[in-house]
Amino acid sequence: MSEEIQEETQEETTKRSGKRIGRRDILAGFILGIESIPDAMASAILAGVNPIHGLYAVMLSTPVGALFAGSAFMSVQTTSALSLIVFGIPAVHQEEGIMALFVLAILTGLFMIAFGLLRLGSMLRFVPHSVMTGFINGIAVLIVLGQLGDFTGYETTGANKLTQTLDLLLNLNQIHLQTLAVGLATVLLILFFNGTKFKQFSFIFALILASVLLPLFGWSDVMQVIDVSTLPDILPRPILPDLSFVPTLIIPAMSIAIVGLVQGAGIGQSYPNPDGEYPDASQDFIGQGAANIAAGFFRGMPVGGSLSATSLVVSSGARSRAANIFAGVVIAIGVIVFGRFIEQLAMPALAGLLIVIGISTLQPEEAVMVWKTGPMQQLVMVATFISTLIMPLQYAVFLGVVLSLFLFVVRQSNQLKLEEWEIMEGDYPVEKPVPEELLPAQVMVLVPSGSLFFAAAPIFEEALPELENADRSAVIISLWGYENVGSTFLTVLEKFNEELNEHDSKLILVELSEELWGQLAHTGHIQMFGRDHVYETTGRVSESLYIAYEDAKKWAEE
Repeated sequence: MSEEIQEETQEETTKRSGKRIGRRDILAGFILGIESIPDAMASAILAGVNPIHGLYAVMLSTPVGALFAGSAFMSVQTTSALSLIVFGIPAVHQEEGIMALFVLAILTGLFMIAFGLLRLGSMLRFVPHSVMTGFINGIAVLIVLGQLGDFTGYETTGANKLTQTLDLLLNLNQIHLQTLAVGLATVLLILFFNGTKFKQFSFIFALILASVLLPLFGWSDVMQVIDVSTLPDILPRPILPDLSFVPTLIIPAMSIAIVGLVQGAGIGQSYPNPDGEYPDASQDFIGQGAANIAAGFFRGMPVGGSLSATSLVVSSGARSRAANIFAGVVIAIGVIVFGRFIEQLAMPALAGLLIVIGISTLQPEEAVMVWKTGPMQQLVMVATFISTLIMPLQYAVFLGVVLSLFLFVVRQSNQLKLEEWEIMEGDYPVEKPVPEELLPAQVMVLVPSGSLFFAAAPIFEEALPELENADRSAVIISLWGYENVGSTFLTVLEKFNEELNEHDSKLILVELSEELWGQLAHTGHIQMFGRDHVYETTGRVSESLYIAYEDAKKWAEE
C-alpha cells in the first residue's frame, strides 16, 4: 500500500513540475517576444530594409529554429552582424530588391542545412578566435556609427560609415536638437531600466517613453516608423522565390551562412540542454537553416543564432524549447494587434536602442586577451577589424581567416628546428647545434622538429652540414613522429643524398612510421635511397636509431 502511495506522490510531483516548467516557458517566451519586436525592427533598419521584414523574420524563425535546432534554448533571430552584411549587398537595395532579400534568406538557409548534413560543425575551429574578436568589435563600431544619422537628425553622406561619421563631425551645427534629445532619452532610459527589476523590458519601455516625447512636446519634425513604412495588420503570406536572383546571391548567402553559424556556435557551448548534454553543432546548423528558409518564404530577412536573445530567454526562466516557440506567437500577436502603435515609435529612439546594442557588443576584454597572446594574433585581429570597417562584410571574415592561415603556415615553417644528437655509450644522447661540416668517417645523427612541408624545406636545407671534407661518412636523420612529409622536403633529401654519394658517404633515414614508410615506398624513395638505408620504427623510441647508428659506425670503420 505504501508503494502505491509513493507512486501517486511521484506522479503528483511530476505534474506540478510540468505545470511549473510550462509557466516558466510561457513567461520567458513572453519576455523574449516583447523584446524581439523592437530588436527586429532595429535590425531591419540597420540592414536598410522595411522594418516589417525584420518582424516577419523573427515571427517565423524563432519557433521554427526551436523545433529543428539541437539546442533547446537557441533563439534564431535577426542579428546586427547579419543585418550589416545585408546592408552591403547591392541587389537587395535595387528597385526590385525586396524579392532578392527573401531569396537571400532562403539561399542562406539551404547553405546552413547543407553544412549541417555534411557534419561540418567541427570546421568552425578553422575560424580563429582573433578573427572573430576583430570582426565582432568591428561590427559593434559599425552599428554605432551607422545610427548617428537617425540619432542626430542629420543626413550624413560618404562612401562608408567612417566617412559619414567624419561628415557629421564637420557639420555639428546641423544636428536636429529635438531628434538628438529623443535619442539621448532612449539611451538613458535603457540604462535606467537595466538597473531595475524591469531590465528584461528595458528596450520596450525606453522606446515607448522616449516616443511619448513627440506628442507631449509637439515635436512633429522628429521622424517616426510610419515615415519609413506602415505595418500590416495581417500575418505574412507565403511567396514563391524569384530564381533569377540566385546567381548574384550565392556568394553573399554563403558568407551570411558562415558568419551566422560562427555566431551561433558559441550558443551551444554556453547553454547545455536540460538533460545536461551539449547540443550537436551540426544539428544547430540545420535548425538555423530551416529558420532562414521559413523566414524567406514568409517575406523575412536572413537570421541566425542570437546569443543575446538566447541569454534573455534563459535568464527569464526558460526550461525547454517551448519558450522560443511561444515567443513567435507573442511576436505575431504583437504585430497584428499593436501594429498601429508600433508605427508611432520614434526613429531616433530605435537608433538609440541600436547604439546601446552596439556598445554592449564590444568585447574589450577579449581584444586585450588576444593582444597579449602575441604579434601574429595581434596582426590578424587588427587586420580583420580594419577590413570590417572599410570593406564589404561578406569578405572581411574570409580575409581574416585566409590571413591567419597564411601566418600560421609562415610561423610553422619558421619554427623548424634541426639538432645533432651525440650518441653517448651507456647514456642518453646529448643535443647539440648542427656542426658546420661533416668530417671524414663521421656518423652524424640529425633530428628535426617542426613542419617538414614546402615552406620549411629550404630552412631544413640551410641547416644541413657542408660536405666538402666528408669521406666514408654517414648522416642519419630521425623522422620519429612524422606520418608524412612534403614533396619539397623529399626533393631536398634527394639532393643531399646525391651529394653524400659523391663523397662516398650515405644518407640513412630512421624511425619511419608505417604511414611514412608507405609514402616513401609509393613515391619510389625507398628504392632511391636504398632499402638497407631506411629503417622502419620498431615501436620502441629510438631503437631503430641505435641499430642504424651501430651499422653505420661499422661501415665507416671498415
